[in-house]
Amino acid sequence: MILQLNGISKSYLGDPILSKITMKMERGDRIGLIGVNGAGKSTLLKIITGDLPYDEGDIFIGKGMKLGYLRQDSGLQPEHTIWTEMLGAFTELQEAEKELRELEMQMGEPSCINNPEKLEQVMKIYASKSDWFSQQGGYDVEAKINSMLNGMGFGSIPTNTLIESLSGGQKTRLALAKILLEQPDLLLLDEPTNHLDFATLNWLESYLRGYQGAIIVISHDRYFLDALVNEIYEIERTHGTTYSGNYSKYVESKVKNRELMEKKYTMQQQQIAKMEDYIERNITMATSSKSAKNKRKQLERIDRLEKPQKDLKHAQMTFATDKRSHKEVLKVKDVVLSYQLEDSKKILLQDIEFSLDRGDRVALVGPNGVGKSTLLKALLHELSPDRGVIAWGNGVTIGYYDQEQETLHPNNTVLQEVWSTFPSMEEARIRSVLGNFLFTKEDVFKKIASLSGGEKARVALAKLILQKANVLIMDEPTNHLDLFSKEVLEEALLQFDGTLLCISHDRYFLNKLANKLLELSPTGMTAFSGNYDDYVQKISH
Repeated sequence: MILQLNGISKSYLGDPILSKITMKMERGDRIGLIGVNGAGKSTLLKIITGDLPYDEGDIFIGKGMKLGYLRQDSGLQPEHTIWTEMLGAFTELQEAEKELRELEMQMGEPSCINNPEKLEQVMKIYASKSDWFSQQGGYDVEAKINSMLNGMGFGSIPTNTLIESLSGGQKTRLALAKILLEQPDLLLLDEPTNHLDFATLNWLESYLRGYQGAIIVISHDRYFLDALVNEIYEIERTHGTTYSGNYSKYVESKVKNRELMEKKYTMQQQQIAKMEDYIERNITMATSSKSAKNKRKQLERIDRLEKPQKDLKHAQMTFATDKRSHKEVLKVKDVVLSYQLEDSKKILLQDIEFSLDRGDRVALVGPNGVGKSTLLKALLHELSPDRGVIAWGNGVTIGYYDQEQETLHPNNTVLQEVWSTFPSMEEARIRSVLGNFLFTKEDVFKKIASLSGGEKARVALAKLILQKANVLIMDEPTNHLDLFSKEVLEEALLQFDGTLLCISHDRYFLNKLANKLLELSPTGMTAFSGNYDDYVQKISH
């Protein structure tokens, strides 16, 4: 046994966050921890690691078991280099190596050489420490670090680079690399796939599938959950429910569970009603009073099922268009994009050629930093290409979704933000759309600056829906959305009769929606028909 939780409960200011959470983990278990934003998933991980106290229940961690926790903030030392930070995963081996060097020096000292007994004693200690060092992989540390850095996408970055000069995404990846090098018995991962490109995602999945210890992972990446986990633990309305299998299996099981619970509840209610009716009719009758009293005792002993609660309220979306575009939506020919260095220009993308027709659902893919977002900005005429033609067709109206939500004004309330974009629209219509995005009553007066990433994403999507554009350009549309909102967005985009061009690292989303992938590289663009799985098949042959 690696970990056991018995009836863990936690409240904040009197509001329950977690109620009676129970879980058991053995070596090799892979649990996906899911639930809407704010359900208490990160709180549970912090309780397991001892970062947060809990109100009641018991936690048992197996004797000598080591935990590794990837927080959403990396926890790395900014003044360290990449290499010194990675070496920190091997502190015990570093100590042992230091002791070996000291023993070597001791053996070379005259006081030791001239004293055979002392020399023999020191050599014995050295041999035993040296064997331990070798068995623990002390001579492979450098190779392990290099292999991990390559896998996590740091192959081209010098190892003497300071942590403070890395981007947020790079720090997260490096923190993950360090935890994996530490080889803990239980890995606790909070959104480990954020900021990873396809190559790194695939490497990480295959590494974790072969991992010897147990894993609990919070993730909104459904493809990752499908590839890795053998159990889903859902936190809903403060309670936990276990589903065996991966994410897709959970989606099926949850529907079946709900139908079964509703059936059982209805049947029990019918049985209770019959018994109550029988008691009422017979309790005062001389001939059947005894039988009615027995029936009443039976009724009191019934273990009454709780009425199944309705599904949690999820956002509702429909992308309608005001008018159809012509068949030819976009032509891009011979486009070159560069960026300015101090004294020269550096080419970012060249020989970019593609076209969009009405109804296409196209995804731009390629490694981080290749220029996908820059290309979108050029298509939106926010920057001019150095060369080439970007020509939009007749009747095209464009709606843009920005993953950074930079177009939202922090000082506006939610209502002001949407209404100021559509000033001629009635307040009731705006409020109705915001209600579909879970902004009800007082929520519409929250300041944009105070919203979470997921809430900002919902405001931006509400604005996009009201635009009724026939071409949607979306940069990472599923980032910040919980699993349920992602499913709703996908269904809405599947029903959309316009044209979609998006950047996404969400492989589940791409499988469901894309009918063409355009892969960007610094030397050009390659088109693949089909979805993500079709693309993987083509590039692996």
